Amino acid sequence: MKTLKFSAVLLLVISLAIVGCKKNPVEEIPDTSSMETLSQDENLIVQSSDGIMNDVCSFLSEGNFKSTNWWIPPCNATLDSVRVINDTLTFFITYDGLNCAGTRIRTGNIEIRKPVGVNWHEAGATVNVKIIDFTITKVGTPRTVTLNGTRTLENESGGVIWQLGNGIDYVVHQATGSMSAVFGNGTSRIWYFARQKLFTGTPGEFIVTVSGFGSANGYENLVVWGTNRNDEDFYTQIIQAVEFKQVCDWHPVSGIKVHQIPGDNYKSATITFGYDDNNQPVTGDECPTKFKLDWERNGNSGTIYLFL
Repeated sequence: MKTLKFSAVLLLVISLAIVGCKKNPVEEIPDTSSMETLSQDENLIVQSSDGIMNDVCSFLSEGNFKSTNWWIPPCNATLDSVRVINDTLTFFITYDGLNCAGTRIRTGNIEIRKPVGVNWHEAGATVNVKIIDFTITKVGTPRTVTLNGTRTLENESGGVIWQLGNGIDYVVHQATGSMSAVFGNGTSRIWYFARQKLFTGTPGEFIVTVSGFGSANGYENLVVWGTNRNDEDFYTQIIQAVEFKQVCDWHPVSGIKVHQIPGDNYKSATITFGYDDNNQPVTGDECPTKFKLDWERNGNSGTIYLFL
């Protein structure tokens, strides 16, 4: 799933505020390339993290969990081992190479822990996922990020994704946890998240609708929160569920997110998805290429459009 995280928004808000007294601050920004690069880095984190969880869901949906040769893994991924310790099944998946789309190089490990006797297709089934030194590099760019963290994944509705359009109409997953991300230049950030994903549609035309259910310090509907690279507390709310479409290469096609930094110099940015190359809302089955960012800082405000 691609989403804009807050480090890009912060840099953008500060840059725009500096030129806020000019007649047309959006057009007079001297250089937005660094802001766009940061936003693309953050999108890389979200899409890659979602790719990991999609692999986990595929694994849980297909397996009989009795050996290492039953699952057909994604490209350049291997189910290394299956262990049983007390009442817990532990699976180790290793990645080393291009994803199947040829867009990202992935290396690292995933550890999945499932209680013996828990069937993933049952409503309320829960597993724990550990992401270990998982490095993603976007092909053709210098953008690289290394992820470490844990997630608790719950099949809230029951059912499995491959059944959509073949007996069930929807599947709902909820994930909570925390993650650290270290970028190629050594900078890092840590955040907490609480995401719900509603899966609908049919194979080849799946739709994933994401909402936030976290709460912290008086903020509700949080999807992610924590401390950004500038050591400021931030909160990201989804105020209109964000929809991703398989036919649009899993780009966000609609929805609204709000990022807030409630410190001494209050900053906020509202992200609206679903715009084309001409900064116009997409219509019909058109896939978007941009999103709109409305920023505010100490009474100053403005709008800018950025590529996904």
